[in-house]
Amino acid sequence: MNSVFFDHATIDAWIAEDAPLLDLTTHLLAIGNVPARMDFTVRGDTVAACTEEAARVVQHCGGQVQQFLPSGTPAAPGAVLLSATGNAASLLRGWKVAQNLLEYACGVASATARMVQAVQTAAPGVVVLTTRKHAPGLRRTALKATLSGGAFPHRLSVGETVLVFPQHRALLGDWDTLQVRLAAVAPALAEKKCVIEAHSLEEALQAAQAGADVVQFDKASPAQLHQWCPVLRHRHPRLALLAAGGVNGQNAADYAATGVDALVTSSLHHAPPADIGVQVVPA
Repeated sequence: MNSVFFDHATIDAWIAEDAPLLDLTTHLLAIGNVPARMDFTVRGDTVAACTEEAARVVQHCGGQVQQFLPSGTPAAPGAVLLSATGNAASLLRGWKVAQNLLEYACGVASATARMVQAVQTAAPGVVVLTTRKHAPGLRRTALKATLSGGAFPHRLSVGETVLVFPQHRALLGDWDTLQVRLAAVAPALAEKKCVIEAHSLEEALQAAQAGADVVQFDKASPAQLHQWCPVLRHRHPRLALLAAGGVNGQNAADYAATGVDALVTSSLHHAPPADIGVQVVPA
């Protein structure tokens, strides 16, 4: 899966952060010229993610990639995610950068795949959407990892969609002003949908009246959504409904069964890392 773009500068910056000048251990042990092989092996059930970028790390360091599992591929315990050969200095320079990338990305992808499966079992057709709420600098990696696990992006940047939060409404003053403003700019939204966040059924109905195409419920419980969704479906059949805030691997199935169209979650970005071992041996 190469749909997410990583430029050469990004790959080189990762390497420079960990090995900007020299690998002192390799230099002092005088093993840099030893021909070697390096294998990255999973120790548990895993979904591969960012293996293409890990391969590029090794290549940028001077190694030769022999094979890797494409992102999105399920991997059983013992499977080799990535294998490379080259002189020891090249392989060891890229070792930890590639391993850290794979452990984070594969951990996120694996947790995503589990959540997607749970949601599909509970309510086929409901999708998992991941947010942009992660540490700065992680967007490409987090996006590729969640895509590899079967989720879709909710919103990649503030310029991508119209999403009205209470913070925006507070600056407008009231729902009527919001409705007037949205009506005035309706031609500019011809190719986009307007999403409005709500915290109650009353706010959701006000959002629909104001012109929302989608209502995103924030931190509503599954029990509340079970009650609210049928009311909204009856009054506004074309309104799409999202559940956001507090959605995680333990409760995703419960949220999926409430009648919403999609779940919005940030929890997957904080999944435990995958357990990946690295073996380096003379070639």
